[in-house]
Amino acid sequence: MDSLITAAARALAAGDPLGALKRVALRDDAPALALRGIAMAQLGDLARARALLRSAARAFGPKEAVARARCVIAEAEIALVSRDLGWPAKALDAARTTLEAHGDRVNAAHARYLEARRLLLIGRLDEAERTLAALDPAPLPPASRAAHELVVAGIALRRLQTGAARAALERAGRAAHYAGIPALTAEVASASLVLSTPAARLIARGEERLLRLEEVEALLASGALVVDACRHVVRDARTVISLASRPVLFALARALAEAWPADVPRDALVARVFRAKRADESYRARLRVELGRLRKVLRTLAGVNATPRGFALLPHHAREVVVLAPPVEEEHAALLAFLADGESWSSSALALALGGSQRNVQRALDALAAAYKVQSLGRGRARRWLTPPVPGFPTTLLLPAPLPE
Repeated sequence: MDSLITAAARALAAGDPLGALKRVALRDDAPALALRGIAMAQLGDLARARALLRSAARAFGPKEAVARARCVIAEAEIALVSRDLGWPAKALDAARTTLEAHGDRVNAAHARYLEARRLLLIGRLDEAERTLAALDPAPLPPASRAAHELVVAGIALRRLQTGAARAALERAGRAAHYAGIPALTAEVASASLVLSTPAARLIARGEERLLRLEEVEALLASGALVVDACRHVVRDARTVISLASRPVLFALARALAEAWPADVPRDALVARVFRAKRADESYRARLRVELGRLRKVLRTLAGVNATPRGFALLPHHAREVVVLAPPVEEEHAALLAFLADGESWSSSALALALGGSQRNVQRALDALAAAYKVQSLGRGRARRWLTPPVPGFPTTLLLPAPLPE
């Protein structure tokens, strides 16, 4: 490897893409193409970066399997940043196997981190954790250790384990400092902001207040009966009952919880749950049926008692009933939660992450675009959607993953 290639690689490792381009911008040999591709990716020109890396992979000879594998990993990272979550995972796994066989532990570890980050994005936390478990970050360079801790922190945040997340972010900050890469330091600082900004609203006894993630964690462990509008479950410290597929029952549970310890008039329940202007006898009969279903579903946690004017929630064991709601409630909150990371997403990637239909996602995106809440770039299969982050609010509780049992 000649001196210019070596100098360009060192510049890229230090987070200096312009310094790397000064050395290889006019060269078209395979190593120079690969380094130019990585530099363009660091500068944000992802389409050009992908084209250069594919050209480099073709230019490397059949005996240069390690170099081709590194190009595959770099292209996989570009796919992750551009939220192309359907990028073939088998290609990344084959490249990682090649690097491990040739003793390139650092880039093989990076391949595992990319796969773990992809699994984290789509809410498959157990698989992401198993991917990390196969790695020992201690012998890796500081940048790789920082990447490891960021994934650990992401998993902990999604599971509402704020103590573990804070410790992982502190380790990531130290590793990023030793690496001396400004972009990595900024990424750690941005991730750390989630712990200090409001994550949810607490509604109890007619009052509301904002909660940070650690306060949400404490609330869920407190023994209170929580009607969680972020995950559409009703829970206490030991039992979780999902009502995600039963919106009418959840709407009733939330209305009763917001009024607790008082009752809710029958007409108010009909207006809120069924959106009826007048509570006639048919709506009252339907209300009785749905409340009977709610009693059956919540029988281990609470009862629903009739009162002279309506109905009231009566917890069996909890001393407090509260509602946990998102800081900002939107019709398509889950979509906005993904788009709030500032990256551009395709509708297919959003459908994969949400576990739903791509057509339904496209309809929701069109509705959000009509309301000027999202915007699109490109056309056809290259179309991407993005929106600025919601100021002051993280969206951890809106992303798909089960809350701790």
